[in-house]
Amino acid sequence: MKCVLDSCVALKWVLPEQDSDKAIRLRDEYRQGIHELLAPDVFVAEIAHALARAERRKLLQPNEGEQKLMEVHSTPPKLHSYLPLVANAFALSTQFRIGFYDCLYLALAEQEYVKLLSSLP
Repeated sequence: MKCVLDSCVALKWVLPEQDSDKAIRLRDEYRQGIHELLAPDVFVAEIAHALARAERRKLLQPNEGEQKLMEVHSTPPKLHSYLPLVANAFALSTQFRIGFYDCLYLALAEQEYVKLLSSLP
């Protein structure tokens, strides 16, 4: 299965959250070549931002975020430049009144004609 991976799903690889087990299974299957995962290149910044925030909120120990960042990036999705997605993402953001960064993932999914994984079934 080829799909766009939202950063919130990838964070479940390293942060214990609801459906972390499903996210880890998806990552393991991706490593085995069962799935093809894509993301806009803002994925890198979003993962780093979320892990730094988790450290500030004391959900992670000091310096644990860096280790988890390296863990996520040991199995990165195939990254696509966000620049060609901006116009469509902006249109989607204003039309549906949802966050622009979220719409970059949606715009990539539309461009590639694949499903967006922003939550897990």
